[in-house]
Order: sequence, then structure tokens, then C-alpha cells
Amino acid sequence: MDWVERAARLRQWTRSGVRAPHKPLLLLYALSRFQQDSDGALRYSAVEEDLGRLLAEYGPGNRTTPAYPFHHLVSDGVWEVRTERGPGSPGSGVGELRATGAAGRLAPELRAALRREPSLLGRMARVLLDLHFPPSLHGELCEAVGLALEEAEAGPAAAARRQRDRRMRELVLTAYEYRCAFCGYDGRIGAVPVGLEAAHVRWWAFDGPDDVENGLCLCSLHHKLFDKGVLGLGEGHRILVSQSFVGRSAAAREHVIALAGRPVIGPQPGVRPVAADHRSWHTGQVFHGSPRPA
Repeated sequence: MDWVERAARLRQWTRSGVRAPHKPLLLLYALSRFQQDSDGALRYSAVEEDLGRLLAEYGPGNRTTPAYPFHHLVSDGVWEVRTERGPGSPGSGVGELRATGAAGRLAPELRAALRREPSLLGRMARVLLDLHFPPSLHGELCEAVGLALEEAEAGPAAAARRQRDRRMRELVLTAYEYRCAFCGYDGRIGAVPVGLEAAHVRWWAFDGPDDVENGLCLCSLHHKLFDKGVLGLGEGHRILVSQSFVGRSAAAREHVIALAGRPVIGPQPGVRPVAADHRSWHTGQVFHGSPRPA
């Protein structure tokens, strides 16, 4: 059985080209949870909030419920649902799923295949990302569902590696009150933040922890510049701008050069700021050259 092909051919509601990534989002989420706990089941009432947030942020503009993919993904042969009464989904009603203690997980045959061939998880996740989302969202989406895609694609050697904490993004954005710590940008579409990301100060690949003291809420532009070493974080939690950066436009001056010496915005009272050792690591390992004077 070709599980990658099954992932590529999920049956989806279609009308007039309207996007319906509900099942792909649930399957990505389920693959992530399998990566963390291969025997665990996802009780609907426990994951409803997570799934609702994913649909709101990465789904189409019209509101929908996570109950729909939770029930209907069963028909694709990759997912099963059980209730307190036994096998089978009670339907796509939110009340029914909650009241019956409905819990879902990957189909038994798929779980067995993933255990035999760990790299299959990465291939399935990759096809779901490629078919349903633009490349610019792949990394962010993996972070949102808690999927370590690089490890999944690496195969058996990944088993001994640590797993990312899927809560990191929400914890950091909340700590900084959904504002870029460098420029204050706080854009939303309705209630959903857009263009805001959780940046690791000490990179995860270099033992940076998934916690608030190693994170900054940054807009997409400043996250990219922070990771490229154009921007940094100095003593007193003031912004560093590399003297190596060249930008002659008004936009470059306003959005980058003018940040030199400004204090970071946030985090909110009661939340510890970025730890000094993480700041030092970024300054020594990522930041380019000397900082511009304020």
C-alpha cells in the first residue's frame, strides 16, 4: 500500500476552486503527534482547540469546525475514530464527538508502516505541505503543529534526537502580546495574527531550548534579519544593527538602520526576558561584525 499516494489523494470538499485544507491539516497534526508518541490517541475534546487554531490560521477565510475533518478523514483509510462505545465515529457533530469521548489516531496499518519505515512520516508530511501550502509557510506550519520535519526525513537516526515543543510559538507570541519585539508590528486577520513568528535566539539546532527565555516574537522581516545576523540583541535588551548592513532606501533606513539602540518591546510584566547566555550565543555565533552606534 502506497501511503504517500494516499496522503496525496485525500478526498476533499471542492467548489469553485475554494481551498479546503482541513484533512491535510489534521493529518499533519496527527503525524506530528505520532512522532512524539506513537501509541497515543487524540481525544477530540483535548485537541479541539489546537485544531481550531490551525484551521483559523491556515485554512480559508470562512469559519469551520475541526469536527468535520476529525470525522471525515476516516473515509481516506489513514485515520480511525473510537468512542467510549467502541470503534467508529459518531458523526461530524461537535456535541457528539465531545459527549462520546471520541478519540482518533492514525490507522493501525499506517502506524505499523511508520514504525517499520520511519522516513515514511517525512515523505507523507512533505507531500501534504507541497500540495496544499506555499513553501513560505512550510517551516512555520511545521512549527505550529509540532512536526520536526528534518528529523522525520532523516529516518531511524532521528529517533534519539530531541523533539520540538509545539507550544513554543504560542507561548512566545503571548509573552510579547502579539507584537514584534523590534518594531511593534501587530497585524491580524480577524482574531488571527499574521506575519508574526517565534524566533529562537539560540538556534534549536544548537541546543537552544523551546522556552520563552530563548524566544522573541518578531515580524517575518525582522525574524529573517535576526537569523541572518543583520540584527542582534545587546546589553540592556537593546537592538543591535550590524555595520555590515547596507540599505540606501527610506524603507531600509526606517525598518532596519533606525532600530539601532532601541529597547526591545516586551515581554509583558511577569515574563522573564531573553536569558543572557542565549543573547551572548547569538551575538557571538550569528550577529555579523560590529553594531552601529545608536
